[in-house]
Amino acid sequence: MMTGLSDRVRHTRFTVVRRIGLVGVAVAVGTFQLCGSLGVRINTSPSLPLGLYLVTQEGNANLVEFCPTEPFAAFSLVRGYRSPGTCKDGGAPLLKPIIAKAGDVVELSPRGISVNAELLANTIPLTKDTKGRPLNSWRFGSFDVAPGTVWVASSYDSRSFDSRYFGPVSTSAIRHRLKVFLTL
Repeated sequence: MMTGLSDRVRHTRFTVVRRIGLVGVAVAVGTFQLCGSLGVRINTSPSLPLGLYLVTQEGNANLVEFCPTEPFAAFSLVRGYRSPGTCKDGGAPLLKPIIAKAGDVVELSPRGISVNAELLANTIPLTKDTKGRPLNSWRFGSFDVAPGTVWVASSYDSRSFDSRYFGPVSTSAIRHRLKVFLTL
């Protein structure tokens, strides 16, 4: 009699914990899906402040969501720089500030990225990632930003995977422009 009761309690607790876990996962997935369909992006990466960002039609919004192109898309997935998401390669899009657009001059050097001769904070290209693996920067030099392209980089985090490593981004790769809604 005690063994049967003990087994029921043990299985009931596991079942309750499992159900709570499944409900938690369902709520989290549903929240991300709902936010996505409402044009809300939740940023948890260090490239931008933690918070909520809204999709906007404002053409001058300087934050963008884009899917990197090959070979950088596969590289960033294999290295774990991006989590699973909605890009064609199965990775999450990147959210980055635009630092330069057509007509600007970008210089990439061991000191970092300069735009129109102004050096940007936290943009020194790193030679190794956080796991000690080699990291190659885009080639050093001065670049006139071509029409139809932008350069993106984070001054929030010196370890951001951005134009320091993959160069200019085609504006056709930009999925959405974003504006800050709420950040911590």
